[in-house]
Amino acid sequence: MSLIGTRAERAESSVARPGARPFPVNGRAAAFCLFLLAVAWAVDQAGMFSGDVVNEGGWSIAGRFVRAAVRPDLSSELLRLALPSALITLAYAVCGTVLSLAIGIVGGVLSSEVWWQARSRTGRPSRRALLPWLGARGALALPRAIHEAVWGLFFIHVFGLDPISAILAIAIPFGAITAKVFAEIFDETPQGPLRALLGGGASPPHAFLYGLLPAAFPYLLSYALYRFECALRSAAVLGLIGAGGLGYQILLSLESLRYEQVWTFLYALILLVALTDAWSSLLNRRLNVSSTTGLHATMDAPRPAVVGEGGGGRPAAEPHRPRRRSGDFAVRLSLMAAALLIPFSFWYVRAGWGKVFEERTQRNFDLIARDAFPPNLAPALLGDLLHLSAQTLAMSIVAITVAGLGGLLLSFPAAANFTLPGGLFDTGARRGPQVIFGGAILLVTRGLLLVTRALSESIWVLIVLFVLFPGILPGAIGLGLYNLGVLGRLMAEVTENVDNRPLRALLAQGATPAQVFLYGVLPKTLPRCVAYVLYRWEVCIRATAVVGIVGAGGLGRRLSQELTRFDYGAVLTILLCFLLLTFLVDLISAAVRRTLR
Repeated sequence: MSLIGTRAERAESSVARPGARPFPVNGRAAAFCLFLLAVAWAVDQAGMFSGDVVNEGGWSIAGRFVRAAVRPDLSSELLRLALPSALITLAYAVCGTVLSLAIGIVGGVLSSEVWWQARSRTGRPSRRALLPWLGARGALALPRAIHEAVWGLFFIHVFGLDPISAILAIAIPFGAITAKVFAEIFDETPQGPLRALLGGGASPPHAFLYGLLPAAFPYLLSYALYRFECALRSAAVLGLIGAGGLGYQILLSLESLRYEQVWTFLYALILLVALTDAWSSLLNRRLNVSSTTGLHATMDAPRPAVVGEGGGGRPAAEPHRPRRRSGDFAVRLSLMAAALLIPFSFWYVRAGWGKVFEERTQRNFDLIARDAFPPNLAPALLGDLLHLSAQTLAMSIVAITVAGLGGLLLSFPAAANFTLPGGLFDTGARRGPQVIFGGAILLVTRGLLLVTRALSESIWVLIVLFVLFPGILPGAIGLGLYNLGVLGRLMAEVTENVDNRPLRALLAQGATPAQVFLYGVLPKTLPRCVAYVLYRWEVCIRATAVVGIVGAGGLGRRLSQELTRFDYGAVLTILLCFLLLTFLVDLISAAVRRTLR
């Protein structure tokens, strides 16, 4: 008798015995206790309850800032400045996304298991393929562990304040992230057509191109649109470090205390993100593809999915068939818009691509490399970095706790299958009032989630610093607000993709909506939501670098100081600390995800 059979019989016998109860001490309980201890430690490190956190004199300034939201500066002079700034931000995002997709396609193919399986005659990766597969995955690990703002500062030191610095700062880390996601899409796509073509004598590239890529294309396109939305926010962040665009104008207006102008630029950024998000959602619906906003958590789902970041991954045994007419029209329109927008963006930014091959650029690279190696391992620096690493970890824990709890609470009213007619919390009132009531709740919560994720974490930190002193806490709140918007959207999509038939059965049996929510909705959605929270925790670790640059504590603050002093040996040591923290969080997340399966 196999071990699996033995465990299955034990499980059945435990269910069959009426008096049997699960053992209270298990992996999930231990993980929850460790989580509570980690939150308590992080709150203590952040000094949340100490007396020197709130800047009492900043409340009046914060009040001015909030009042300015209802009367932004709409003068013709400022609008003439906002339009080219928005175009610069848009162009940076387009150029960076195009290059990142090029990196993502190549890296995704080379780092996918299915590619090396297709090249093997046996259908399994050969030992000879193991080394290049591991090499491709390893080469993609480091770029995505470093935040795009850090890449931007590095390229500014190499190329100066040229648009090429902003474009490459988006393209390189986003390309590595996209490659990882594309590899997961390729590996999770049904491979029957690919195997059939290989069995018929087709070459691996042709079989991959005609047997796998068409089925994966809707998901690749959907994720590309999401990555473009992320690039818009990153372009604004790069503006804060001198790259121009809306971020740069926001920083100048904040420094000059012109809050009406700040809100004008903020509304322009929110509008750009909202339009991109709306088009992405429309395209996903037309292609009948679940949004891929959380695709990094594909493998975290309780059941294997074809694609998963948006919370609606379909079982691999049920391959998706996109709608032909409306889907093809949406794709054609998107491709036509891209064909016009891409060349315009490269023309508009006028990046100095020739600088890549200039002798001065090579000298700057050589100078940085010579100063960075070997890294600075002085005992005093290492002791300080150990303390700052603890602060950074505490900042990320507080941030993801705020984001996870807030996103979970807002995700349910933001789901279309809750308050609208026919939803779980349909009050049974007349259709007109129900539409108004449910639609108002839906629009308010989705609008709130849109605003929180449209503004990057660094902009949120700058706003929070009106009333808080610089340190871990404003960084954690800024990170938490931004990730709250992302997680709220993800979790709402998870709820919308829940099978409503069991829930309707519970309602038909007399269960109240609250009971259906507690015993029907929450158990189905919580594992995937926790998986997304764990993934965003890894993202928070990367983002602590940029919030440190704008005034929060932790390793990011020290990184900004060492970059200002051109101490590249210390910079390399700090980046290695970021890399180790990322790996640590990744290991913890993987262990917790295993307990949820």
